[in-house]
Amino acid sequence: MKRDLIKQYNLPPRVEFCKKCTVSNQRPRIVFDEHGVCSACNYAEFKREKIDWNARESELVALCNKHRKSNGEYDVIVPCSGGKDGSFVAHQLKYKYGMNPLAVTWAPLKATQIGRQNLDAFIASGFNHILGTPNPQVTKRLTHLSFKHLGDPFQPFIYGQTNFPLHMAVKNNVQLIMYGENGEVEYGGDMKNAFHATRDIKDHDRHYFSGLPPEFWAEHGVSLSDLFPFMAPKFEEIVNNQTEIHFLGYYKSWDPQENYYYCHEHTGFTSNTERSEGTYSKYASLDDKIDGFHYYLSYIKFGIGRTTSDTAHEIRDGKITRDEGVALVKRYDHEFPRKYYEEFLDFCSITDEEVHEVINSWRSDHIWRQENGEWKLRHAAWMDRE
Repeated sequence: MKRDLIKQYNLPPRVEFCKKCTVSNQRPRIVFDEHGVCSACNYAEFKREKIDWNARESELVALCNKHRKSNGEYDVIVPCSGGKDGSFVAHQLKYKYGMNPLAVTWAPLKATQIGRQNLDAFIASGFNHILGTPNPQVTKRLTHLSFKHLGDPFQPFIYGQTNFPLHMAVKNNVQLIMYGENGEVEYGGDMKNAFHATRDIKDHDRHYFSGLPPEFWAEHGVSLSDLFPFMAPKFEEIVNNQTEIHFLGYYKSWDPQENYYYCHEHTGFTSNTERSEGTYSKYASLDDKIDGFHYYLSYIKFGIGRTTSDTAHEIRDGKITRDEGVALVKRYDHEFPRKYYEEFLDFCSITDEEVHEVINSWRSDHIWRQENGEWKLRHAAWMDRE
């Protein structure tokens, strides 16, 4: 079944690339200005030139003072997989700002050894922690359905990762949830909350889920009781708890590479011994064996793979030049995730033939063309240089 991605994701039919980084206008919700510069690059420039970070830190101190509890109870929920970003948030809040965080982790679909090692090291560095692990058989079923019908096997993880912290906030009478960066503004997307510290609870479904109602899952044999751990608390419970979602990246300049160095020193975080498939880095998104397929399907659907995302952010952070980023994209963005492929097939109860049938069903004609039986991008960041 061929899908209309332009309509489904409201994509521009003409592919254009940002003049400053490597991302294209095919990233959902991203905006390009009249100079051909993406919203994420414009926001990065705004951060460098306009924000008074001392004033922002004063806002953070005031926020912590507002929510800090003196009776020993938790006063902030920090979603954390044990990776560099969540660990940085938790460690800063506890050891610099005197908060009593409860770190919460939604279990990976299929955990890696290095991911579990980093989570254990983070907990050992001095944190109270809760791991949410849903029924593995339900998780596998949801992953299978999400891959086939949404073109993203990560959807059940996104459900739980986003909603589990809300459950923990309500259950533990904690009003503050602190994430790392606001992905919408840091990587390009809806700029609604670019100049606010918080995110509206109602934005959860619009930004992070694919809008599928419970009826869809029921039609495919997933009951409401099976879905329950993946879903958010009742909206009135969230409101009555006075739950607030904040981003540390609003208060402190967000730099993923610096977070890595910080956590290597303070929480025992260790990078991988080899680069991650589909990119050149060794220290980001290490905890799930299904990760590579999430990024690869993004490459298929939007022409935006893992290397594109990594280079775009590092260009904005001044770590690499655009020319360097374009060269890296050309070298790695197309790489198929082979390392855990057999485990992926087994986990999703799917055949190799079915995988490629699903993949090809998500290739949009405005992004892909066939030449001598091979699929090739119609547009790429490096094509105007050849």
